[in-house]
Amino acid sequence: MFKQALKLIKKYDTIIIHRHKFPDGDALGSQMGLAALLKDNFPNKKIYVVGDEAARLPFMYGKMDEIPDEYYKDALAIILDCGASHLICDERYKTAAATLRFDHHIYCEKITDLDIVDSSYESACGLVAMFAKQCKLKLSTESATALYTGMVTDSGRFVYDQTSARTFELAAFLMSQPIDLNTLYYNLYSEDFSTIIQRADNMHKIKFTKNNVAYIYTTREELPKDAAAPVVSTGLVGLMRDIKGVFIWVNFTESFDGIHVELRSNRYNINPVAVKYGGGGHKKASGCTVPDKETAMKLLDDLNALAATEA
Repeated sequence: MFKQALKLIKKYDTIIIHRHKFPDGDALGSQMGLAALLKDNFPNKKIYVVGDEAARLPFMYGKMDEIPDEYYKDALAIILDCGASHLICDERYKTAAATLRFDHHIYCEKITDLDIVDSSYESACGLVAMFAKQCKLKLSTESATALYTGMVTDSGRFVYDQTSARTFELAAFLMSQPIDLNTLYYNLYSEDFSTIIQRADNMHKIKFTKNNVAYIYTTREELPKDAAAPVVSTGLVGLMRDIKGVFIWVNFTESFDGIHVELRSNRYNINPVAVKYGGGGHKKASGCTVPDKETAMKLLDDLNALAATEA
């Protein structure tokens, strides 16, 4: 499949790279990493990155490119780190001459002409790194740093289930370039003191269901000023990860377009619950958006029932 992808990339002079909306480290890392990789190996091609501006991790990129519709006419559009078409950051990919996807989410629909989807990878960045390695592409420090960042964030610093021997092999491959780990980890994990205090306040909001599903519910009024609900939701769900005796945890964050839900587990496959409510993702890390609190509580009931079963 990688050879087919490379053949498709070589065919087009214009390549436009997409990823999912409200990007996380893996979405940005794979997008910026692949862009740098293609520029390094095909300097005569026009490479663009498009999408919404990231509310977090600003150190990972400059500005997204603003391009006219006509650029898509003879272009290859590449979709990264996105398992569902409605989550892709710019729908103009549909007008491209050809489309290609690299993704590590559980497969739920065909999106592009060539779909390379493998949920055994810890990250889309890992998949792109393997593409670079197997196709023997030239790797720069810029590309390696972006891809390594996505691997670190989507593997939870190499502790989540999908972390494997291959993960570390690819990390070593990327670290053949002089990645500045001190700067990278400082940018990823250093926080303002006010943010630390805010996290402590949110810890006090954690509640538990009968079967010990931990959850936080944040109303629109409680959202920090100018904060994007999906970003807040992703950040808060991590607060419950290490509570002893909790094997499923979920965060609900209200916004103007519904309630953003982040589901996590270290034992159960929570993906079917996310899919039931219009979302998706991975077996132990998924998300969705529900219309109201009543629906959110029904989802919580489903998780509570799941927690009563044998994993």
